[in-house]
Amino acid sequence: MELKQYSAEVQARINNLMERRLAALDEAAPKLKEAMRYGLLLGGKRARPLLVYASGRAFGVAPERLDATAAAIECIHAYSLIHDDMPEMDNDLLRRGKPSVHAAFSPQLALLSGDALQALAFEFLADSPLPPAVVTKQLQLLAVNAGYSGMCGGQALDLQSEHQSIPYETLRTLHAKKTGALILAAVLMGAAAGNPSAAAVQALTRYAQKIGLAFQIWDDVLDVIGDSALTGKPVGNDEAAGKSTYPALFGLDKAKELALAAKDEALDALSQPALAGCDTEVLQQFALFCVTRDH
Repeated sequence: MELKQYSAEVQARINNLMERRLAALDEAAPKLKEAMRYGLLLGGKRARPLLVYASGRAFGVAPERLDATAAAIECIHAYSLIHDDMPEMDNDLLRRGKPSVHAAFSPQLALLSGDALQALAFEFLADSPLPPAVVTKQLQLLAVNAGYSGMCGGQALDLQSEHQSIPYETLRTLHAKKTGALILAAVLMGAAAGNPSAAAVQALTRYAQKIGLAFQIWDDVLDVIGDSALTGKPVGNDEAAGKSTYPALFGLDKAKELALAAKDEALDALSQPALAGCDTEVLQQFALFCVTRDH
């Protein structure tokens, strides 16, 4: 299946699921509910839900078995973007070409909507039709990779690294946590539903780490050469904010080379014997997408 078609199907599926879940909430706090809906359904590629479904597909897991998992990880991603955009963090007024949540509503509602979406993620997982042992594993993967050891820790590193030159290893650690950890969680949470072998988990872990790296480097590249009409944020935003990026550290051409090398290593991970017989076509196409996308 073509990645574009698969992605469109995932977007329609996950958007419909999340829309219905939000609509079912009571009307006790309508402005909060509106802000949650705005932040969750503002747009986006739904890359993390796609990876959940694609890694489950590799082991023959039906999409409906992974709906709760995919929705949970998108709720975590959406909450992180809402909070990242706030004045106390990156102070971004645009997200995906539209006003960020704190700009469209208020910082207070942005804070609360992010908190509520984080809680909703675990509500989704609690309702999963998967066996309890699998859900427990998914809960652990999501909590660890979204918290101190993952995304939140990466954001803290990002904040403390602003307006200073940091070494390559620190930059890699920063992005492995801030961006890569949730991508890793998506891949492993989807695969967990198919009871993969330890060797398969090891191969998928390497794959996820490499696509996370490629995805982040290419984000940095697009901040330099991208079209703001497509990326949904001003080009040069990272440089203006004093962010540490791969083009700033290595130059644009070398950054592109590093992204392509990470993509190749991701594809190599999928070719390991532990994944023989698995349908990894979508995962392969996603690795290529990471370094060819324009937004």
